[in-house]
Amino acid sequence: MTNRADIDLKSLQAKLLAERDELIHDTKATQKDRQAVALDQASVGRLSRMDALQIQAMQVETERRREIEFNRVKAALKRIENGEYGYCVACDEKIGTKRLDMNPAVPTCIDCASR
Repeated sequence: MTNRADIDLKSLQAKLLAERDELIHDTKATQKDRQAVALDQASVGRLSRMDALQIQAMQVETERRREIEFNRVKAALKRIENGEYGYCVACDEKIGTKRLDMNPAVPTCIDCASR
């Protein structure tokens, strides 16, 4: 299988690389917010600590989702490298051009995604 001629592969690859770089940047930028919250109640009140715990939990979940998206982007870049990009990983049919434009990391056609 070779890359599809009906898609702008360079543009989609550039979008994927930009998204990958943004995900890496966001992961580094929020690293401190995901660290364990100190138990020192002398310097931080109970409500402030509860707020900090809530922020930490939200950042941990955001990072989990970011990691999933990072893996999707990485897999899409690998499909480009292997000449398999633009084809559904489930049924091997072409993924719609508009679908790829909306989300270049999408691995499946609309029919397989609907199942």
